[in-house]
Amino acid sequence: MTQKDTLLFIGLWLAAVSSLAVVLTVHDKRAARRGARRVSERTLLMVSALGGSAAMLATMRVIRHKTKHAKFMVGIPVIIAAQIAAGVFAWRHFGGG
Repeated sequence: MTQKDTLLFIGLWLAAVSSLAVVLTVHDKRAARRGARRVSERTLLMVSALGGSAAMLATMRVIRHKTKHAKFMVGIPVIIAAQIAAGVFAWRHFGGG
């Protein structure tokens, strides 16, 4: 796989996981209002860790969902920082120089 292919795959992956993060967050907010079955916090955090962290954090802030939960308002930025650090490490050691 070429570097271009790898970057395309990563971009598509992040777009897909970010879209899923937005959908799950909005669904959970709506379910909370209706008293319906909710999306588990574990699932939300897993999708965040898989690459949807920035989209999930932005969505949570825009729709004001889980903004009083430290697990999310501290945890997701920590996940974002770890993802950035991993990306910089990978870029320096395996990719772009």
